[in-house]
Amino acid sequence: MFEKASLRIRVFLFFALIALAGSAAILAALVLGWQRLQEAEGPSAFVVAGALACFALIGLTAWVWLLFDENVAKPVQALAAALRVRAHSDVERAIDPKPARYLGDLGPACDAVAANLADTRSALAKAVARETARIAEEKTRIEMILRDVPVGVMLCTADHRIALCNTQAVALLRDAGEVGLDRPLFRLLRQEPILHARERLLRADVNAPAAALLCTTPDGKRVLQGAMRLIWNDDAPPGYVLTLREATSDIAAHAARERLLHGIFERTRRPAANISATLHALAADPDLILPARARLEDALAGEAQALAQAVTELGASADATAGSWWPMADVAASDLIDSLEARLADDGIGLTGQAEPLLLHCDGFALVLVIETAIRAAAETAKTGLELVIGKDGNGAMIELTWTGEPLQVARLEDLLCRPLADGYGEQTGRDALHSHGTDIWPGQSADGRSSLRLPILLARAEVPSHPAPPRPAWCDFDLFAQPPGPLENRLLPSLTYVVFDTETTGLQPEKGDEIVQIAALRIVNGQLQDGEIFDSLVHPGRPIPPSSTRIHGIDDTMVAEAPDISEAGRRFHSFCQGAVLVAHNAPFDMSFLRRHEAAIGLPFENPVLDTVLLSAIVFGQSDVHTLDALAERLGIEIPEQVRHTAIGDTRATADAFLKMLPMLENMQIATLADAFQASRKHKRLLTTVESATAPG
Repeated sequence: MFEKASLRIRVFLFFALIALAGSAAILAALVLGWQRLQEAEGPSAFVVAGALACFALIGLTAWVWLLFDENVAKPVQALAAALRVRAHSDVERAIDPKPARYLGDLGPACDAVAANLADTRSALAKAVARETARIAEEKTRIEMILRDVPVGVMLCTADHRIALCNTQAVALLRDAGEVGLDRPLFRLLRQEPILHARERLLRADVNAPAAALLCTTPDGKRVLQGAMRLIWNDDAPPGYVLTLREATSDIAAHAARERLLHGIFERTRRPAANISATLHALAADPDLILPARARLEDALAGEAQALAQAVTELGASADATAGSWWPMADVAASDLIDSLEARLADDGIGLTGQAEPLLLHCDGFALVLVIETAIRAAAETAKTGLELVIGKDGNGAMIELTWTGEPLQVARLEDLLCRPLADGYGEQTGRDALHSHGTDIWPGQSADGRSSLRLPILLARAEVPSHPAPPRPAWCDFDLFAQPPGPLENRLLPSLTYVVFDTETTGLQPEKGDEIVQIAALRIVNGQLQDGEIFDSLVHPGRPIPPSSTRIHGIDDTMVAEAPDISEAGRRFHSFCQGAVLVAHNAPFDMSFLRRHEAAIGLPFENPVLDTVLLSAIVFGQSDVHTLDALAERLGIEIPEQVRHTAIGDTRATADAFLKMLPMLENMQIATLADAFQASRKHKRLLTTVESATAPG
């Protein structure tokens, strides 16, 4: 009956009930007082009546308040939270009418507003879709171009944090530490050369050329050659573009060549001088008696033998280091044949090519030029078409050119090889190119008696079928340049970098020896989840995993048998979290396990920590349920059953919930990290309740 009445009627009935019940209580008290008046003194009777009336009114008011709180206040709060969720996230489910069944048309009206909001949002999304798609396409195009640039490219903010990095930069620096958006550059490279280059550019003109620099990784094991150019911004200190390429191998190659040249001079100078002196002595005294002459001839033979041995050994060293400085790449054998056919076709030289699916480690263009020179010379005497075959030969490959006709003379071939290759190679000749590849080319006869030229390639491998590349992480965010400097506490919540994490454990009591068995984490940069930056590691707990815990998270002793212990896994996780705010659901539970092992890890966890339990209480009210399942249900987040109570599954759900709550917090005037800490402190008592209901991990 009451569910069909309007909200105004129900509110009126609440207060009418207070009035009627209050009046009844007073009348009852007066009647009781009147009865006592017949038996006792008047003042005492009316005191009793008044006290009874007061107690009755207090009890009545408390009862009506409970009804009002349960049927009006809580439903209104739930409706407000549901509307806030739909206003600031993509939840489109209908609002549950059950909590608001006593609020008349308010529940359906809120549902209609939410539905209208969803329709408006959909229409707006379609209206801006074309522009969004264009911007996304431009960003993707930039990332694709940078991905294939043959040097490492990094875009850094004025406070030396990474705003863009391409695949080559990640490959160059991965061994030095974690590479990703909003990570500090100086964790990957020594800061002195970079700061010095930036200072030089700041003192120079805006149009000054890029500043060259040579820098190393923090451990000094790798040397990188780079260039820096500033990105000027009128509103903020300039950031910079840093291009990097590996210099360690180049330096090692040049050092090896220098050692070889030094060895040549050292090991040939003395034998040559002794031979020269001995020959001079023999020439100066032709009548030298036999014993003395024999001793000089023996010395001459010994020095000649030592010189020959030195030349042989130095030649072997030269062959071993040949081509270490020459740019090499893995080139498909079929591409070589295709290039040769195209270059020869204009001159009417027909070439039949056949190649196994191989990748040859070589300078493809130099090799094409050398083979083209040989083919043109062979075409002068060939009676029939030329055939080029490239096949596997041990660890390398054999390139064989055959034709019917006169063989190519060695002198003619050598004359051609001693000519410069092409303008782009300067004075380098075909012979230099062959030497750099540690090979040679020679004429001969094929198995069927045809004239041939053979050219071996030292290194080759089978060409495997290519598969679609996995999605590339989004290593580009120009919005990082707009972040103002200053302490984390004063920065806006969406602009911060977060690491959302979760642990699975052997139990709920770290103080009694329970340990971590898995850690998983995801990074959020500028409000965007970085799918390419994932930390997920099993951890050997150093104790058996109870079957009751295995039933929950599915991790048993065999799965962690080869896993790192907490000291190693903790160091890796600490590196992953550098410079970020940590986020977890019931964070004190997870942090207690980590902080117990700070001494073994060798690093303290000093990151600021936000708890999604407390944030949920801020957004939805303390009286609501704040488990991860309840929060996910409230925000329209689906946690697949197969990943529930796994570290990575719960981490992803926590990250999604956190991102959906950020705009709601902003709408509640909780804008900065300091605001979030202050608001969270009001709900800290919730953590004990949630912890008692939380399974391991």
